[in-house]
Amino acid sequence: MWTQAETYPDPSIETLDKRFEKYRIFNACIERLYHGCRWSEGPVYFADGRYLLWSDIPNNRMLRWDEPSGTVAAFRQPSNNSNGNTRDRQGRLVTCEHLARRVTRTEPDGSITVMLDKFDGKRLNSPNDVVVKSDGSIWFTDPMFGIGGYYEGEWAQSELPMAVYRIDGKTGKATIVAKDIDGPNGLCFSPDEKLLYLVESASRPRKLHVFDVTADGTKLAKQRPFGECGKGTPDGFRCDVDGNIWAGWGIEPGLNGVRVFAPDATPIGHIHLPERCANLCFGGRHRNRLFMAASQSLYSLYVNTQGAPGG
Repeated sequence: MWTQAETYPDPSIETLDKRFEKYRIFNACIERLYHGCRWSEGPVYFADGRYLLWSDIPNNRMLRWDEPSGTVAAFRQPSNNSNGNTRDRQGRLVTCEHLARRVTRTEPDGSITVMLDKFDGKRLNSPNDVVVKSDGSIWFTDPMFGIGGYYEGEWAQSELPMAVYRIDGKTGKATIVAKDIDGPNGLCFSPDEKLLYLVESASRPRKLHVFDVTADGTKLAKQRPFGECGKGTPDGFRCDVDGNIWAGWGIEPGLNGVRVFAPDATPIGHIHLPERCANLCFGGRHRNRLFMAASQSLYSLYVNTQGAPGG
């Protein structure tokens, strides 16, 4: 049974490289904010309302954690087996939905706009994770996890190869920016948006890739490996303002939690959790609180850095 550390520093926060020391707060510990999900995913923080939303995919719901009170309530149920979430640059919620096989935007009045559900007249597979660039474009991954069974969606035949898509923020036109990726999953931009990081999660072992973003900001180039996963299974991740990658990690004791990589791909730190972490985000008033959606729970940890804008 996991219990919160009662002494500082928290022994579950491990330094792998001295560069990680500057990001640790000696008297901050991992906190469990909620327990009772089947598979937590896609956290996104709303600073203007001081709350966090995240997906519980098999339970077909999105939950809302209120920061001032610490209470949790259903935000959307059913949620079309929602997975990844983010906000666009106007503060609107953008969501990947497994069951409806689409990417949606929730408008300020609560209505839902479908951003994309088909490409070349064919249905998407099961949009997984999503980020929004500063130009308003929406980038998302489309593996087949949600149509592979009835636990996180509904079984269906794939109509399109797995790929990474970009939806233009002005025209709404969709293009494929990366293909031939076996199970594209988590993705994020570097703070200057010149790089895009991507998880290939159906490969064995899993792979982390990095791409250059072309000068016009619409395409990817120069795909190459980023770091070594070993036995680790990266999932969703985000960058901080220094370009470090904070990645959901697992899938066995000793590996479960969050692995932190420096921009040169060196593992510098590990946040040990009792459950595999699927995805994470930065939030709080100063974007210095790391929220971790991990299997059946939601955790948080204050860190001495800030999440890069857009994450």
